[in-house]
Amino acid sequence: MFKKIPHTFTIVFFLILLAAMLTWVIPGGEFVRETIMVNGSEREVVMNDSFHYVESTPQTWQVFTSFFNGFVDKADIIVFILMVGGAFWILNSSNSIDIGVKAFLRKVTKLQRYKFFQKVGVDNLILTAIMLLFSVFGAVFGMSEETIAFVVIFVPLAISMGYDSIVGVCICYMAAHIGFAGAVLNPFTIGIAQGIAQIPIFSGLEYRIMCWFVLTFIGITFVLWYARRIKKDPTKSPVYKLDAYWRDRVNTQDVEGVTYHTPKAAWVVWVFLTLVMAYYAITMPTTSITIGDAQTSLPLLPIFAVLFFVTGFFTLRKSVHFFILNLLMFTILYLVVGVLGYGWYVMEISALFLAMGVFSGIANSETADGIVKLFLEGAKDIMTAALVVGLASGIIFILKDGKVIDTLLYGLTKSLASLGEVASVGVMYVFQTALNVIMPSGSAKAALTIPIMTQFADLIEVSRQTTVLAFQFGDGFTNMITPTSGVLIGCLGIAKIPYGVWVKWVWKFILFLIFVGFLLLLPTLFVSLPGFV
Repeated sequence: MFKKIPHTFTIVFFLILLAAMLTWVIPGGEFVRETIMVNGSEREVVMNDSFHYVESTPQTWQVFTSFFNGFVDKADIIVFILMVGGAFWILNSSNSIDIGVKAFLRKVTKLQRYKFFQKVGVDNLILTAIMLLFSVFGAVFGMSEETIAFVVIFVPLAISMGYDSIVGVCICYMAAHIGFAGAVLNPFTIGIAQGIAQIPIFSGLEYRIMCWFVLTFIGITFVLWYARRIKKDPTKSPVYKLDAYWRDRVNTQDVEGVTYHTPKAAWVVWVFLTLVMAYYAITMPTTSITIGDAQTSLPLLPIFAVLFFVTGFFTLRKSVHFFILNLLMFTILYLVVGVLGYGWYVMEISALFLAMGVFSGIANSETADGIVKLFLEGAKDIMTAALVVGLASGIIFILKDGKVIDTLLYGLTKSLASLGEVASVGVMYVFQTALNVIMPSGSAKAALTIPIMTQFADLIEVSRQTTVLAFQFGDGFTNMITPTSGVLIGCLGIAKIPYGVWVKWVWKFILFLIFVGFLLLLPTLFVSLPGFV
């Protein structure tokens, strides 16, 4: 046994070695794939009865080239982490977030005089509200990579409230991924899987809403229980010593001694950004928001332009710090609208946060060299989190290049042939869950497994919808523990939580969620549910 939990880099490297060893034991195999149209997009899927063994490709020195391949494959996430880290370092140099957190907590504390809030607990309401919001984001539009940017905000908030960095990660990252697992309208999992399974897109909505509610309730209950335990005795936190980094940052910010002022540069930024927003409000007066298969056109950009003009003026009259917080709020609003209305991904979101950082620095009267220096300091501080994302991605390349993933899938399909309904669905679910550990991409896994699983579902007279739900749960829960998830590794790196510490803390809860997921699959076999035919 290790006397202490190894560094995340060490753990991932040994997992790469283990994957390489498997390529020497498991024979190589491949399915023939074809390209089909799914919901208007081309997807490469597995053809039925096309598996064949191929010459094994044992991996040796590739354990080192896998690092390079992993960095290239996850370059978008790595750059995203570096840009977000640099942008927030510029923003944090103004102490705006610390001032905002302290001001927020002061106002919240005043609510304790009311009996209702004394009984329920203001902190519980805050944590619940944040988790509900992110769970909805995960369930509706598949929020995942976006949570990386929010860890920088919610970890200091959790520390300031008397909790630890784990609570900060849970209320945004875990909440979004619980919503992702219990997805209602997620186009990246449900949309693709149902399209490949050839069933109506977003059908079975009613039962999925119930599943989302059950999973979200369990997640919130667990986090509130843990948060209450840590608040009573902070030393019980597995990251108590590690959180000294965050406690020092929170405590060393002399918020009380801050001089509230508004430089002329801040007014210039307000005028400039108002004009930019007005331009886009005129050129793009309506935005088509797509949620599931429903689409609504709303004048969001004109509304945002007017709101920014008004809120920017009043926050500037108060202090540049509150104006910068206003910039942060509108960054988040534009992020949500960009994802739902314009199909934004990490490139656009990275640019959005970089712009936020640059304009925050200008508003705070930083020079051009000063902004560059702050950005580099932020990128340096978060470099480890960015690099480990690429390292973890190397595991997938070893298994793919070793040609063992298809062999594992084929072995499963053969074993399912002699099982009954419950056992077959259970094995499907367990396999999807296990496969997610080495293939965290939901869309890629859907293209690989759904064509085969739906055929078995037809043979044993199980609804294809049940197969999709098994895929959905299997794709979701282990995202919160797999070392191959760039989002998880990125969030943990930003929060300064070692991967080993996180796994030791969360594994029992993940097992419980997996068990609950299996229980939620059973009614689809024995109860007549809308969409499950």
